[in-house]
Amino acid sequence: MKGLILINAYSSLESFLYQSKRMKAELEDMGVETDIRRNDFFAVGIEKGQIESNLSGYDFVIYLDKDMYMSKLIEEAGIRLFNSHKAIRLCDDKMLTHITLAKNNIAMPDALSGLLCYDSDAKISENTVTYIGDKLGYPVIVKESYGSLGKGVYKADSRDELRFIMNTLKMKPHFFERYISSSAGKDVRVIVVGDRAIACMQRRSAHDFRSNIELGGRGEKVELSREFEDIAIRAAKALGLIYAGVDILYGEGGKPVVCEVNSNAFFGEIERVSGINVARAYAEEIVRLLK
Repeated sequence: MKGLILINAYSSLESFLYQSKRMKAELEDMGVETDIRRNDFFAVGIEKGQIESNLSGYDFVIYLDKDMYMSKLIEEAGIRLFNSHKAIRLCDDKMLTHITLAKNNIAMPDALSGLLCYDSDAKISENTVTYIGDKLGYPVIVKESYGSLGKGVYKADSRDELRFIMNTLKMKPHFFERYISSSAGKDVRVIVVGDRAIACMQRRSAHDFRSNIELGGRGEKVELSREFEDIAIRAAKALGLIYAGVDILYGEGGKPVVCEVNSNAFFGEIERVSGINVARAYAEEIVRLLK
């Protein structure tokens, strides 16, 4: 058995590189030859109307990138992808995540899809601003549909701020979300592998409404309640994920509310906090499924 870990062509973020190195180490410890390559060599393309692969010899690919075209091409070439193209796509587009989880009765913050604009000179309708504020209240969260590490997430505390953010993002896919004040600056990250929640931590920030580790948040050990465990597993299953990082907010009365789901969540901090070998668990699940 031989695997390929495909990483972004350009990223040099240490937590990003840690993830691929840890997966390679655990797979090879299990006897699975594994390569790490950047997604810059056109692994699969289209020639003369046919899907043509440059990935001969690989039984599977762990896809740690967000290039949706390449993930689709790899699957069309007949190579097993972890996670699947569909699952990655549903997580990469955060509004699609909302829609999918809503169809499965999984609690998320109330949300409204953004209005797509094709004219940079177009004016934001005051009726639209009013409706969003009346429906979701202030502050309101505005998110770019595509983004990670807490980037592309904004908080509008007033009508003027909301209008400004809307005007800034109007040419990009985005959406609006109710602010969960009871979870300001903190959430719970749960790692799900297969049908099990294997590790968790509370993330907390002292200076930002976002708790992301890459934005200065810090992981803390926390006991995972049955409610938080169940919603994490249900969210991963609804999205078709073999491996998932499920970010859960503390809703009213401490009830779990899913914030986002990540198909290739970093696990360096959660391994440190929890003492759980996340990379090993993921590697074992991949080998189990392939066998």
